[in-house]
Amino acid sequence: MMRYLALSALAFATAATTSLAQEAASGPLTVSGSFALVSDYRFRGVSQTDEDMAIQGGLTVTHESGAYAGTWGSNLAGWGTFGGPNVELDLFAGYRFEPTPGLTVDAGLTWYTYPGGASKTAFAEPYVKVSGALGPASLLAGVAYAPKQTALGNYSNTPQSRGQQHDNLYLWGDVSGTVPGTPLILKAHLGYSDGNPGLGPNGTSVAPTGKYLDWMLGADAPLGPVTLGVAYVDTDIGRAESAYLLPNFANSKGGSIADGKVVFSLTATF
Repeated sequence: MMRYLALSALAFATAATTSLAQEAASGPLTVSGSFALVSDYRFRGVSQTDEDMAIQGGLTVTHESGAYAGTWGSNLAGWGTFGGPNVELDLFAGYRFEPTPGLTVDAGLTWYTYPGGASKTAFAEPYVKVSGALGPASLLAGVAYAPKQTALGNYSNTPQSRGQQHDNLYLWGDVSGTVPGTPLILKAHLGYSDGNPGLGPNGTSVAPTGKYLDWMLGADAPLGPVTLGVAYVDTDIGRAESAYLLPNFANSKGGSIADGKVVFSLTATF
């Protein structure tokens, strides 16, 4: 039933977004979006869906000045994570500009929310991204810093932990490029998290072991109106490091939600 409702909402959103895009085509606003079906939703290397499938979609409205705002959502595992909701809904806004030709700076803020879950799970995270090209490769470097907030703090049902706050730093770099003579795109990602070494009020943490690395190696293949993607996603979080996070950090198959895994995706953009 949940997947049927999600697919119905997806179809409705596609029709609505197409209409908005047609209306904005002749004005200062541009409407763009994407819908994806993924075999596992990984956020900074850690599964948010118990290593199961996710339906995701996003919508962005951009002004010709470079300012933009939008939203993005995905289903979640709904068990022991983020207070138990089935949905993540992010709101974001920012400003993108080119200080020099070929170099783009993008600064903004993301508000992560988990409707239907426990309280004190939403948090805000400002970010700055710089992107450009080096020969045939596209490069991106980013930094996201979430200031001290309750959703990022250690939490247990004790007077000492209530109201505790923590911050979180995430640094990352992406590189991608097309294989000559083919439409195939190769991509790679490396990220570093430094934050709360424990569980927050949402049952997990943005940086569950305090400090860790995540990485991804993959490829995208355009197939008409959609893109087929495959990627290997992993972290350096070992079993010993995540043992104290159990059972929240375990998947229903007996492993860890931070274990390496091949993830498939089918994405449509407009």
